[in-house]
Amino acid sequence: MGKGPGLYSDIGKKAKDLLYKDYQSDHKFILTTYTSTGVALTSSGIKKGELFLADVAAQLKNKNITTDIKVDTNSKLFTTITVDEPTPGLKTIFSFIVPDQRSGKVELQYLHDYAGISTSIGLTATPIVNFSGVAGNNVVSLGTDIAFDTATGNITKCNAGLSFSNADLITSLTVNDKGDSLTASYHHYVSPLTNTAVGAELIHSFSSNENTLTIGTQHALDPLTTVKARLNSYGKASALIQHEWRPKSLFTISGEVDTRAIEKSAKIGLALALKP
Repeated sequence: MGKGPGLYSDIGKKAKDLLYKDYQSDHKFILTTYTSTGVALTSSGIKKGELFLADVAAQLKNKNITTDIKVDTNSKLFTTITVDEPTPGLKTIFSFIVPDQRSGKVELQYLHDYAGISTSIGLTATPIVNFSGVAGNNVVSLGTDIAFDTATGNITKCNAGLSFSNADLITSLTVNDKGDSLTASYHHYVSPLTNTAVGAELIHSFSSNENTLTIGTQHALDPLTTVKARLNSYGKASALIQHEWRPKSLFTISGEVDTRAIEKSAKIGLALALKP
């Protein structure tokens, strides 16, 4: 089976990752270890101002079944069970949070050469039903994402998107918030050898008649070090440098300044991810 259009969440994802992924103003630490039985244990902590949040997660893989369990600072237990390809192209995901009795959800994902479908339903008496579908191929695709609340009979989400791709260029157009906002994004690989890319995102809100433009770029200084930068129409300028100092272990430092208020202190974020 060839490369199909993917899921609805893939529309505009390359540009979003370029513009937003790994930027942060907090201090974050992630440590992953593996037991002798193959269980992955991940501990993470994040400092947001004076607040410190932490969680511990475990992942167990057995053939095509992956079980993820996480406990956070508030003693909530998050569990996700993923069954990959019980039949070709199909994935089943079951998730719930303890003690939230209304959090249970079942999701089915199906990927085909010319379609990508994801549907989920909450495990309650009056669930929220979500459906997203994409039709097309690896060049052009058209999709929609809809959520329906059976308790109220209301459509709580209605989005639509269009994506066009070729060897080094990806453009997308999405209508979100039940038609209230329009997002256009662009991602272009300038030099795949140095992972150099540029991207832009323009969001127009019809209700407020406001436009938000964000542009960004990334470049690999060497095979282990990447730099990124971005600027938005509100004058916020950000940059980061990420270094893979050992396989799968990353150190990232990022900063943000408000060019319209230089007198304010810059926001500095640090992230350290350790894997054996």
